[in-house]
Amino acid sequence: MKRVGVVKTGAALTALAAVLAGEGGAQATTLTDALLATYASNPTLTEQRAQLQATDEQAAIARAGGRPTLGGRVDYTHGIRGLRVLQGLNESVTASAQVSVPLYQGGRVRNAVHAADSRVDAGRQTLRATEGDVLVQAVSAYMDVVRDRAIVELNTNNVKVLQTNLDATNDRFQAGDLTRTDVAQSQARLEDGRSQLTTARSNLTSSEENYRRVIGQAAASLDQPPPLPTLPDTGDKAEDTAVNNNPDIAASKESVKAARYDVSTARASRMPSISASASNQYYRYSGFAGNGLGVPTGNISGNASQAGVTLTLPLYQGGLPSAQIRQAQAFESAALEHEVATERQVIANARSAFSTYQAALEVIRSSQEALKANTLALEGVRAEQGVGERQVLDVLNAEQELLGSQVTLVSAQRDAYVAGFALLNSMGLVDYKHLGLQGGALYDPTVNYRHAVHVVGDWSENPTPQPIAKVSYGPQVVPENPPVTPPSN
Repeated sequence: MKRVGVVKTGAALTALAAVLAGEGGAQATTLTDALLATYASNPTLTEQRAQLQATDEQAAIARAGGRPTLGGRVDYTHGIRGLRVLQGLNESVTASAQVSVPLYQGGRVRNAVHAADSRVDAGRQTLRATEGDVLVQAVSAYMDVVRDRAIVELNTNNVKVLQTNLDATNDRFQAGDLTRTDVAQSQARLEDGRSQLTTARSNLTSSEENYRRVIGQAAASLDQPPPLPTLPDTGDKAEDTAVNNNPDIAASKESVKAARYDVSTARASRMPSISASASNQYYRYSGFAGNGLGVPTGNISGNASQAGVTLTLPLYQGGLPSAQIRQAQAFESAALEHEVATERQVIANARSAFSTYQAALEVIRSSQEALKANTLALEGVRAEQGVGERQVLDVLNAEQELLGSQVTLVSAQRDAYVAGFALLNSMGLVDYKHLGLQGGALYDPTVNYRHAVHVVGDWSENPTPQPIAKVSYGPQVVPENPPVTPPSN
């Protein structure tokens, strides 16, 4: 499937545009604006980025196992009375430094590094999957507000029409052309319309609050969404793209690789290890007194250095290595099964999303025809009622059916747009790059990884963590320059 930007091809939401004509404009928030705000500060997304940074540090931890270690020690001893009496020792000072260099560890470090790097790759794919899910949530929240504002507008117009009908019915009742029953029917329908408007406004409030939760901004004036990218015309094409590009599948494959390296790491615990070490010690003993043992009186000091190679050969460890290997193999087996389950789920999601999208398109087509038919029917019923061939209730029913067709069409168009994005997401095509988002900082997950694996000092820390996403919304909560790189060492 050709990867295209979200603004290039597709069909516009014509009915929504007609309903909301005049609500857009130069100052209106576009869908791209909403996606950029979500990408920069959605807490689910920023949390996943922090999780990936923690995974990056596992790669650094694994590499540390193959590096030299350096340590020092200082001992000071001050003799007590009894000790001085027996040995004539007053005090002693020793200082030593040791360096140890691992030469061979049976492949333990090498495989641990490979496993950690594979988990980093899996984490990047998980981040990509999270990004797609969150952006779909943002699209859904955006379209919910657009839909519910349209439904409120439709119901507001309906109440106005019903009020006009009631006024006209009252006038004709006063003139003797209609009965009190006609007035009661008009009054009841008006109250029903008001209750529907109240419900629509409540639904709109819920949608606007969900918009604030996902996107982090109040839903001001929203522009019409751009056309969808080109979507596959068959379920088979959707499945093929998903299998080759879905990040969940890629993450599961990397997890299998990591599990295999874990088995090799466990096997290394049965292998011998070799390390080289060197140390130097300075000592000074003072306060010796002659005690008849031939020990001179005064201070003794000097240096002692040594170097050597240590071979550690495990012969028996109580069955621990075997248990660790079997455990790692069981985890590998679980990872393999999870890979199959993930692929099945991705295929099912892709085909289901394709079917949902196609069904929504069919509902749109049917709703458009129903809207045309109900519009003509209402015009005919009103004309017939004017010449006495129809009752007031017939007009009221025709108006309600027209409103139902309008609401159904608006809802179907929202459903089709969201289903289209869900289909793209199942195929792995909803992320910053595939959507062609411009205007915001792109988060590069490799920056923190490079920082983590190249820092070899023991005193490197990041600044105290601060939330990127904000609890309070305010007029603008998206940081102008979201932190996407770690601090320098």
